[in-house]
Amino acid sequence: MEVETDAEGTIGAEFGDEVLEPEPKKSDDIKDKSSDAYHAKVTAKAGTTAGLVTGLIKELRPKQWVKNVLVLAVPFAAGQILYPPVLWHAVVAFIVFSMAASGIYFVNDAIDVEADRQHPTKRNRPIAAGLIPLPIAYAMCVLLLGGSLLISGLTSMSLFAVMAVYIAVQLGYCFGLKHQPVIDLCIVASGFLLRAIAGGAAAGLMITQWFYLIVAFGSLFMVAGKRYAEVKLAAETGAKIRKSLKAYSPSYLRFVWAIAAAITIMSYALWAYDIREFEMSRWGLISIVPMVVAILRYAVDIDKGVAGEPEEVVLKDKVLMVLGLVLAGCLFLAFYL
Repeated sequence: MEVETDAEGTIGAEFGDEVLEPEPKKSDDIKDKSSDAYHAKVTAKAGTTAGLVTGLIKELRPKQWVKNVLVLAVPFAAGQILYPPVLWHAVVAFIVFSMAASGIYFVNDAIDVEADRQHPTKRNRPIAAGLIPLPIAYAMCVLLLGGSLLISGLTSMSLFAVMAVYIAVQLGYCFGLKHQPVIDLCIVASGFLLRAIAGGAAAGLMITQWFYLIVAFGSLFMVAGKRYAEVKLAAETGAKIRKSLKAYSPSYLRFVWAIAAAITIMSYALWAYDIREFEMSRWGLISIVPMVVAILRYAVDIDKGVAGEPEEVVLKDKVLMVLGLVLAGCLFLAFYL
């Protein structure tokens, strides 16, 4: 099994996750991201304006912003996504979450800079490679996190409260909680839940508690599945493993994702019955079928030990993509027709 990493050190489900890697082999291939030749290519731009700009863009990690689309979930489920004011507030929530997420990336890599420089691939991260000086990295932290809170406060005090909690939790994660078993699972899963809450908070929308239970335990299901894949990969390849994972056994993680899956399905079914009662639509009940099948299909990937990034799993599995579209279609018919 091949383990893929990237030069900018893309991390896992949330901040501070470390990519598992097998023991590196010496290579002079400039395309090999663990080779000295590749590292020399990256560091050659250090101290230049071009290197700084490139480093800042990479450190923002815009690819990870796709997770923030979850802020649209509550406006969509409330049947309000087509109203311009609601959509605008959801877009603001997306922006502030993207700013906060990128700010935390700067914090995490600035804290771990010395350790990253000793790592075969993490040494290519912009801060560790010297593309971004530490003073500029910390300045970007303040700018992004402070800007996120400022824009949130000007938009909605509810959104400000959500962002303040999110930033505080993620900073705690960066400063050590990522190494605490169970706590790390809960914090990573909470990041997805807070995204969903932010979308509703920004627009002042209320939604049933079942929806939040679905997001919370659905997130725990995916996070535990990702950890299970990492533990299994470490056992099979001898990959390096983060401290918190050493406390987990495959059987424990299977226990966690199985319970999370069961609660997610139960909560979704109860929410679907609420939809039939309040929206007078059977499409909510019909949506239970693609939802359950999608959970079971995703569990197949978890059981194989290949459940990495949730978005990557879905994009590589065409059946999951189709199930997701069918599920979204059923909910659209339930809320908007």
